[in-house]
Amino acid sequence: MIQGERDPRHFHAWMVGMLLAVLPLTQLAGQDTAAPPFDDPFAPPLQQESGEDVDLELVLAVDISFSVDIVEAQTQREGYMAALTHPSVLKAIESGFLGKIAVTYVEWADSYYQNQLVDWMVISDERSAHAFTSRLSTVPLNRAYYTSISHAIDHAVSLFPNNGYRGTRQVIDISGDGKQNQGRPLAEARQAAIDQGIVINGLPILNDRPQPIGVGTPKEMKLDLYYKDNVIGGPGAFIVAAENFDDFRSAILSKLIREIAEAPKAEQHAHAKAAQHVAAYRTKRHD
Repeated sequence: MIQGERDPRHFHAWMVGMLLAVLPLTQLAGQDTAAPPFDDPFAPPLQQESGEDVDLELVLAVDISFSVDIVEAQTQREGYMAALTHPSVLKAIESGFLGKIAVTYVEWADSYYQNQLVDWMVISDERSAHAFTSRLSTVPLNRAYYTSISHAIDHAVSLFPNNGYRGTRQVIDISGDGKQNQGRPLAEARQAAIDQGIVINGLPILNDRPQPIGVGTPKEMKLDLYYKDNVIGGPGAFIVAAENFDDFRSAILSKLIREIAEAPKAEQHAHAKAAQHVAAYRTKRHD
């Protein structure tokens, strides 16, 4: 080596030392500029970082198990179609902050049968409402065996992420004429939905026809109380009972109007929850 020339090995060791010294500082700087370690209460869910803003994301989940005969299945579907195009429902939609909701229609039965008949669509006026119901009217009626409300909830929950919409509220609207008799524990599915901020509303149908497996009629089993205690959940959750299938149309009409018009109460809850998050974060910072 020529005298006065630096040994390359010394230079390499110096560079490695400098990098090791600087690396913790860059990591620290990254921590300082990162988002605070709490969930932003005003931010949308991570799975919905982008999408069209709507006032409500609504899953209509309709029971078509064997306790529902083909005439009753048709009555349910026609009830939803009439309600979605009713002037009172359209007025409720148009009165929202954004004046539009996203809706999808699902029929369900046992743990193996959940069928999304109409994919997510925006309803904002009479024309879009009729477009939705026209699509629904073309799908043939079907029936399946047992009643798994838990799997109906699980399936409905799975439809919200990446659906292309970002709503102020996410609601599952479940209608049916029987108790759960198959599938994973209903309480687990219900709680999993609630934990994700999803509201479950119910429409139990209290007809006088005995269930196929000999458990009595929906009225005898007090299906309305069963839905109240075991199915619905989340802020402002409610049931509207239909006294029979003939009463279903008026029941779903009043239920949809109430679901769409519940925005102020839901927003108050959201702001209260946000304030709690902020207060907890500030307390943590001062400790």
